[in-house]
Amino acid sequence: MIEISNLTKIYKSNNFKAVDDISLTVNSGEIFGFLGPNGAGKSTTIKCITGILSYDKGSIRLNGNEISENPIEAKKRIGFVPDEHVIYDGLTGYQYINFICNVFGVDIKIREERIKEYAVLFSMEEKLKDKIASYSHGMKQKISLISALVHEPEIFILDEPMTGLDPQSSFNLKTLMQSYAKAGKTVFFSSHILEVVEKLCTKVAIINKGKIAKVFDLSAERGGKSLEEMFLEITSACGESAQSNESI
Repeated sequence: MIEISNLTKIYKSNNFKAVDDISLTVNSGEIFGFLGPNGAGKSTTIKCITGILSYDKGSIRLNGNEISENPIEAKKRIGFVPDEHVIYDGLTGYQYINFICNVFGVDIKIREERIKEYAVLFSMEEKLKDKIASYSHGMKQKISLISALVHEPEIFILDEPMTGLDPQSSFNLKTLMQSYAKAGKTVFFSSHILEVVEKLCTKVAIINKGKIAKVFDLSAERGGKSLEEMFLEITSACGESAQSNESI
């Protein structure tokens, strides 16, 4: 479960309020979509949730652990796939995943089983012995996914995870996300591919200009509108509202 209350993040260098007093609850067993235009505050919010960035106001609780007060316990529960690869090119894939296993204290026998399982799932069995520097973008994405999953996190956070994946790996990842939710775990998912979000997610939040513009249940009646149509309507309305306020 992710509980965000009145979260505010200001970048001091230019006094820019990237996230402006947002509150969200993502329940266990949900695949929750987090959407917004470029620069809306999605990645900043995710970096605050995962403890990469500090924040100015509010609270973030991950399965009951406030990340600013108890960061180690909170981070133990997270598996995070960022929108850009932050991995060690000088290591082999196998060495890097084992390094992550060491960080999270995964038992030696258990880690070998899991590494094999996920390597097969993402077609990386023959590549784990190669250095990450030789990997394509898609292969680096797969290593990021495996290293985020190998400790079996309670909360799975993904920022644009389909980028660079081949169709089979994308399908396998979507199936895995669904199985995680069915097992009562939490999946928090940001993507620009609205068709995928619409098929996978139970709930969606749209952030625009640092504020939550709308939170809605995708199973609810939408008047025949697609998620894409709703997204464009909501973000356009927010833009028009901002322009009106500026002219007052």
